[in-house]
Amino acid sequence: MEYFKYLRQFVGHKPIILPGSVVIILNEQNEILLQKRHNGNWGLPGGLMDLGESFEEVAKREVFEETGLVVDNLQLLNVLSGSQYYLKVPNGDELYSATAVYYTKDVTGDIKIDYSESKDMKYFATGNLPNELTENDRGFIEEYVNRK
Repeated sequence: MEYFKYLRQFVGHKPIILPGSVVIILNEQNEILLQKRHNGNWGLPGGLMDLGESFEEVAKREVFEETGLVVDNLQLLNVLSGSQYYLKVPNGDELYSATAVYYTKDVTGDIKIDYSESKDMKYFATGNLPNELTENDRGFIEEYVNRK
C-alpha cells in the first residue's frame, strides 16, 4: 500500500506533509517532457515517496512507472515546500507537499505511457508550455529556466 494511503486511514482528510519528487527531463533540443493527466492538466513526471526511499529513488521510480524511461545523473534543482504548496484535492484530502525537483538529459528507453496515470506525453519548448500546466510545475520549470 502506498504510504500516503496508509496515513489517510488514521488522519482522514486532515492536512499531512507528503514528500515527493519530480523530474525535468530534457531532450537534445532542451524541450521538457510533460504528461497530460486525466484531469486535463499537464505536469512533470513524478510522485510521492514511499517508506525507505530517498528523493532520488522516488524520482527514478516514478519516471520509470509513468513514462517507461530510465533517468540517471539527476541534478537537484531545489527542494520546495511551505504554505504555497498546500493543496486540497477533490476528495477533501489536504496536504502540504515537499518536492525535490531534479533535471536531467541522461535518459534511456522509449516512452511508454501508463494510461492509468496519463493521457499523453509530449516534449515542449520552454517558451511554448501548455496553458493547462499546473501552477506548481510551471514554477518548477521557471526556476530551472532562470538558473540556466
